[in-house]
Amino acid sequence: MEILRGRPRLVELVAAGLLGVLGVGEVLVPFGSRVGSGSEVASAAAAAVVAVSLLWCRRVPWLPAVVFAVAWPLALLPTGSVFILFYGQLAPLLVVLFLTVRYGEGRVPALGAGVVVASFVAIDVFSTEMRSPGELFFHWTVGLLTASAAVGLRRLEGRARASTRRAIEAEVGAAEQAMRAVVDERTRIARELHDIVAHAVTSMVVQAGAAQQADGDRAFVDTALDAIRRTGNDALAEMRRLVGMLREESDAPLAPQPRLEALPALIAAASTEGPATRLEVVGAERELPVGLDLAVYRIVQEALTNVRKHAQASECVVRLEYHPDEVRLEVVDDGRGGSAREPGGHGLVGMRERVGMYGGRFTAGPERDRGFAVRAVLPVAT
Repeated sequence: MEILRGRPRLVELVAAGLLGVLGVGEVLVPFGSRVGSGSEVASAAAAAVVAVSLLWCRRVPWLPAVVFAVAWPLALLPTGSVFILFYGQLAPLLVVLFLTVRYGEGRVPALGAGVVVASFVAIDVFSTEMRSPGELFFHWTVGLLTASAAVGLRRLEGRARASTRRAIEAEVGAAEQAMRAVVDERTRIARELHDIVAHAVTSMVVQAGAAQQADGDRAFVDTALDAIRRTGNDALAEMRRLVGMLREESDAPLAPQPRLEALPALIAAASTEGPATRLEVVGAERELPVGLDLAVYRIVQEALTNVRKHAQASECVVRLEYHPDEVRLEVVDDGRGGSAREPGGHGLVGMRERVGMYGGRFTAGPERDRGFAVRAVLPVAT
């Protein structure tokens, strides 16, 4: 049969073997727990068959209940009476009750409970030895405790499964939210770089037209061609960064993107709307590639937005360092630290994406004493 395929587990082998040996021995030895005058052969066979059915008790919880309900009535047929056994009847009945209530689905728990109740009632009615108050209290109390334990474990398992399911759903939801944040930020970055490239191409077209109109002015033509070459190189570099990035079509009109020239105005606005903010520039300022220039500005902008919304700070320092082959950026405040500075926000995701696009390094986290720091190192192509 399909339901009986597969090897029994160790716990099933132990339970079936132990109850089988004790049940048969209780009839044939006999043990002192045996009561009654039924057929020894039929009773031993019934105890053995019930024990064998326990080999599949975990995978098929209803099978021992059905086997018990059939085997022991058949054991009555030869003599019309049956032995009352502890190991051959009561112990398997408790196992049946526990398994069906604990693991059964649908009507299986009711089946197991019905078999146990019917067996107890039959014993109480037809066996005078089992009618004493002590015996009645014992087997009914043990049965009730067994059923209660099974119900309790079933509910605990149900709660554990529900908790695990909620945790998985929360983890999946967080992963989806993080992925949406990455996609949104890449889309926004791609759109901004698209604007830069479009502006560069427009500038190249204008410069080429001006060079065509220059009659005999070789110096002007050379200057225009050099500007076209530099602008084209910048545009190609930004186009390479656009490749592979998720991009959504938008009908929004193209608009000039902010540059580092506007950084002092951004700092002043941040001081007006939030904590006192100052800008420190180290090294000789120089013109950066357009896309990198925009990335540095956006990182500062996002960091200051986080400071204003979440830091509860009184002071913030923006430090910009120019090095021969890289630009270093640091935004540090004296507010509260912590790992959840922007619940539900995309600011840190956007900063990390911008830095990663240029092959840089990005860190963000609480300072040792107080405050929060955003640090980025962006290589400058030469």
